[in-house]
Amino acid sequence: MVFSVLSRRVLLVGGIAFASALAGPAAHAVPQAAPQVLRVGIMAGEDEDVWPVVAANAARNGLELRLITFSDYNAPNEALAEHELDANAFQHGPFLEAQNKAKAYGIVPVGHTYVAPIGLYSTRWKSVAALPDKAVIGVPNDPTNEGRALLLLQKLGLITLAADAGITPTALDITENPHNISIRELDAGIVGRALMDMDGAVINTDWAKKVGVEIEKTRIAQETADNNPYICIIAVNGADKSAPWVSKLVEAYQQPNVRQALDKAFHGAVLPLWP
Repeated sequence: MVFSVLSRRVLLVGGIAFASALAGPAAHAVPQAAPQVLRVGIMAGEDEDVWPVVAANAARNGLELRLITFSDYNAPNEALAEHELDANAFQHGPFLEAQNKAKAYGIVPVGHTYVAPIGLYSTRWKSVAALPDKAVIGVPNDPTNEGRALLLLQKLGLITLAADAGITPTALDITENPHNISIRELDAGIVGRALMDMDGAVINTDWAKKVGVEIEKTRIAQETADNNPYICIIAVNGADKSAPWVSKLVEAYQQPNVRQALDKAFHGAVLPLWP
């Protein structure tokens, strides 16, 4: 009887000790910090295939990215300025500069993503040299992209622009037009659709893809990446530019697996640009 009671006591004490040993690490574990949630505005389309890769990278560094898609190019900066977003990634530097100037946003770039070279397309002519006199060429009519298009036409030797026109020239800044080219200013979303009706058109890469332009078959010239001011960026409100999460977000984007995702999503039509 004594042996039985002692045995039960030993078993009870041993069981408690064993259970404590199992529970000990869990009981004393330091709870992990919840990830920091960031709302990031992107454009609908190919970027929706790229940013989940960025989000997975960011998650390993304590960030949870909530991706919010837009189809209107003005909306992401407005939402960022109103603090409905923490960051956005859809625009190049000159576009942001123009928006800040027009609307006093105070948004700043914090990291490069890629450049989408604007191109000259034609379904009628196989080269720039083949363009006839009095050719009709469409360009986007918003200030930033019209300037970009005209600068490309100047680089191709088709027109000459006023020396003081900067990076946002308009058709009024054309000082020489030896081939009497007619510039047709159209909405950026329409110029690609009107390509068949003109001798050529300068079209943003994303719009060319959206409206079904056969890029490789019809592109007769494009910008180069060298010294290109139209690099797309990640942007935040100026007050946040030194926040610790900003460098983590940029680092999550500037990774080899994101390069691969960009190439797959855009089929080589954009060029990743970061150190």
